[in-house]
Amino acid sequence: MSFFVGLVVGIVVGLALIVVFVRSENARSKLRTDLAATVAAFARMTVEDSRHLLAPEYYPSWVVFSQRQKLNWLNSHLTKIWPYVNEAASELIKSSVEPTLEQYRPIILSSLKFSKFTLGTVAPQFTGVSILESDSSGITMELEMNWDGNPNIVLDVKTRLGVSLPVQVKDIGFTGVFRLIFRPLVEELPCFGAVCYSLRQKKKFDFKLKVIGGDITSIPGLSGALEDTIHNAIEDSITWPVRKIVPILPGDYSDLELKPSGTLEVKLVQAKGLTNKDFIGKSDPYAELYIRPLRDRTKTSKIISNDLNPIWNEHYEFVVEDASTQHLYVKIYDDEGLQASELLGCAQVQLSELEPGKVKDVWLKLVKDLDVQRDTKYRGEVHLELLYCPYGMENSFTNPFAKKVEMTTLERVLKSSGNGIADAAQTEREVSQKKREVIVRGVLSVTVISAEDLPVVDLMGKADPFVVLTEYIGRCILTLTRVILEGEYRECFPLDGAKSGRLNLSLKWVPQPIYRDSQ
Repeated sequence: MSFFVGLVVGIVVGLALIVVFVRSENARSKLRTDLAATVAAFARMTVEDSRHLLAPEYYPSWVVFSQRQKLNWLNSHLTKIWPYVNEAASELIKSSVEPTLEQYRPIILSSLKFSKFTLGTVAPQFTGVSILESDSSGITMELEMNWDGNPNIVLDVKTRLGVSLPVQVKDIGFTGVFRLIFRPLVEELPCFGAVCYSLRQKKKFDFKLKVIGGDITSIPGLSGALEDTIHNAIEDSITWPVRKIVPILPGDYSDLELKPSGTLEVKLVQAKGLTNKDFIGKSDPYAELYIRPLRDRTKTSKIISNDLNPIWNEHYEFVVEDASTQHLYVKIYDDEGLQASELLGCAQVQLSELEPGKVKDVWLKLVKDLDVQRDTKYRGEVHLELLYCPYGMENSFTNPFAKKVEMTTLERVLKSSGNGIADAAQTEREVSQKKREVIVRGVLSVTVISAEDLPVVDLMGKADPFVVLTEYIGRCILTLTRVILEGEYRECFPLDGAKSGRLNLSLKWVPQPIYRDSQ
């Protein structure tokens, strides 16, 4: 009997083991099939699929999604032909760069030329290429380049004191993106009429200056002046929107040249909290403003002596070529008399952030270097009012004089905006004549609506505030630019010079021009 029981139990256990084994094998086979399907799906997944799968914050910092394609084949060929490129390009670059350096030559120098110029033995590396979306009239390509070269560049520097110094430019490190524009497309080989090239983005540009057989610090200010000259020459000669045009086929390519697209009107109002660089007294600040670092396009404010909270209230106009990429740069210096001025801080504004025809009131924090993003030290702030007006833009300003005249901010109260630069000289003469014939007068109504969060000044209680023109708890420095352009507006302003507090004001402007006797 026990034999039969054991036989039945053995058969049941054996069948159970067989069932478990078969199910296990089926499950493992299904897992392998699902894994293969998952791997195949990942193999077919694109960059866009990866972005949709996980949000960017879930990826580690070393994961980068780039739209640029690799150019290993180009780098390999460029390395082989680089000795010939060096021979052909060195003299060409030297002859084209020397006039630019002379244009930006510092005042302390009487001559600035190359005595030696070769690109060295290390070829640049192109790390990526991308094709930008554009219209059917051309193709826009961007090439990212990295070059840690060993060029042999020696500058023959002559000062106005008669001292001649050979200055070597060494340890050059450059990373940037070049833009190539093939336009217009034609039905003749090579299928485009001209090539425009420009430095679209300068990510890094480092170099060192060394006087051969001497010390560059022996002449105070020489190193900084040469570095600024080299940077400014590159910024303005090849950096976008500046472009160089190389005709491939005969034709007129004037439409590819850099042309003004509008004007930027800037009112430098004030600065506050500037760093004191003087041992005795306070700094003597002044400001430099520019879009392109050309000498005739750089605006310099007056010097405010012994003041860390200067008020300038000065107006400037700048020509804009490409509002989508250009910036307004502001640099605040401490005047040192006969010595070189010392930088107190700098700031920049992207013109693409400005709404055409609308005044933008901004406070910009000053930093030591615009390329260094880790500067957290407080160096003060600068107050600007900005107005960007593209050429041909229509607005609603009253025009008691001739129609479509280009002018300054104050003159736009009396005139409508112009439509370009065609009649700029005639317009300037007309504006000057009209300014002599009219007295700009009006009624400015200021309504103090309320004040908030004022500081406690009484010993036994809070404060009993009232608005006066002399003694005050705090102040609000306003310009008339916005109210003249808009006619009326209401806004809450922070109190300057107080620990806290805000002032709600309503301003209204009613122009009443008075004409002088033409005699």
